[in-house]
Amino acid sequence: MNSLKTYKIILSLSVLPAIAGINNTTAQELSTYLEQAVANNPEIKAYELRYNLAQEKSAEVNTFPDTEFAAGYFVSTPETRTGAQRARFSVKQMLPWFGTVDARIAAQNAMAEAEYADYVIAKRKLELKVAQSYYVMYGLKAKMIVLQQNKELLKSYEELALSAVEVGKASAVDFLKIQIRQNELEAQRQMLDQELTAAEIQFYTLLNTEESAPIRIVDSLIIPFSDPEVSLEALLQNPELLKYDRIYESIASAEALNQREAAPKFGVGLDYIPVSERTDVMLPDNGKDIVMPMLSVSVPIFNNKYKSVTRQNELRQQELAARRSQRLNLLRSLFAEAQKNRNTARIQYDTQEQNLKQARDAESILLKNYETGTIDFSEVLDIQEMQLSIQTKQIEAVQRYYEQAAVINYLTLF
Repeated sequence: MNSLKTYKIILSLSVLPAIAGINNTTAQELSTYLEQAVANNPEIKAYELRYNLAQEKSAEVNTFPDTEFAAGYFVSTPETRTGAQRARFSVKQMLPWFGTVDARIAAQNAMAEAEYADYVIAKRKLELKVAQSYYVMYGLKAKMIVLQQNKELLKSYEELALSAVEVGKASAVDFLKIQIRQNELEAQRQMLDQELTAAEIQFYTLLNTEESAPIRIVDSLIIPFSDPEVSLEALLQNPELLKYDRIYESIASAEALNQREAAPKFGVGLDYIPVSERTDVMLPDNGKDIVMPMLSVSVPIFNNKYKSVTRQNELRQQELAARRSQRLNLLRSLFAEAQKNRNTARIQYDTQEQNLKQARDAESILLKNYETGTIDFSEVLDIQEMQLSIQTKQIEAVQRYYEQAAVINYLTLF
C-alpha cells in the first residue's frame, strides 16, 4: 500500500481525540468537513501532483544511455588485400557501473518521499485550520444561545417588575432598566450574528465550496474529565521532522549515486564494413566483409567533480541536522504552550462553573426577597449580568480547550 492510501485511511481517526467531548454524530460531521476540505483544496491537489510526478520520475531514471548508431560512406575507397571498403556501419551502447541504475531509482524514490512529507504537512495544517475554525463558530453560536436564554430570563424579570410596580414594591425605573438591559443583549446577539456570518464565510473558503448547505455546528461541548497522556517522544513522528529525515535519506541516496557515477563506465559496440570483391585476382576470403566487436572504457581520471559533490552532500546533511534540531525545539515549545493553554482552559472552566452556581444561589436569594417586599431590581440585574459574563467565559474556555487540543493532535497524533 503506498503512502497516500495509508494516509487517507488514518485521516478520519486523527481528528477524533480533538473532539472527544462531541457525540459521534457531530464527530462524524467534523470529520466529513475535514475530508471535504482536503478533497477540494487546490494547494493540497498541487502537492499531490508533485508527489505523483516525483514517483513517475522513477521510471524515467530506470534507463541506460541512448544507443548510438552511425553510418559512413567512403568517398575514396581504401583498398585492402581482399577488396575495397565501401562503407562503415556501427552501433554502440554505454553501460554504467554495476548498481548505478538501482542507485538512481533509490535516489529518486527518496526525493519522492520528501515530496510526500510536504504533502502530508500541508494536509495536516489545513485540517488544523478547519478544526479551529469550526470551534470558533461553535463559540459564537453558543454565546448567541446563552444571550437568548438571558433575554428570556429578563422577560420573566420584566413581568415580575411590572407586577411589583402595580403593587408599589418597585418603581417604573426598575422596569425601564430591565428593558434597557434587554436592548443591550439584543445588540450583542446581532453583533455575534455578524461575526458568525463572517466565520462561516471563512469556513466555506477553507472547504473551497459554495455557500449552499448550512454548516452543522454542535450546540454544546463539554471538557472531558481527563486528557489523554501524550509524550514528547511523539513529536519525533511529526511530519515536519520526518520531512528532514526524508531529505537526509535522499541526500544519502544521491551520494551513493555519486559514488557509482565516479566509477568507470563500459561501452560495447559493433562495426560492420562491407568489402567489394576483387576481380583482378582470386584470393582466400576475397570480398569478405569486416565485422569488428568493440569494448570501450570511460575512466574519470579527473574526478574533482565527484569529490566536490561528496563534500557538498556532507555539508547539506550537516545543515539538515541543524535545521531539524531547531525545528524540534520549536515543536517542543509549541507543544508545551498548547498543553499549558489547554490546562488553563480546564481550570478556567471549573472556576466559572463554581462561580455560576454561586451566582444562581445569589439570584435565588434576591428573588425570594420579593415575598418580603425588599426586592432590588438593580441587584438582580447585576447578578444577571454576572451570570452572563460567567457563561461567556465558560464558552470561551471550552472553545480554547478544543482549539489547543487540535494543536496538540497536529503535533503528536499520527
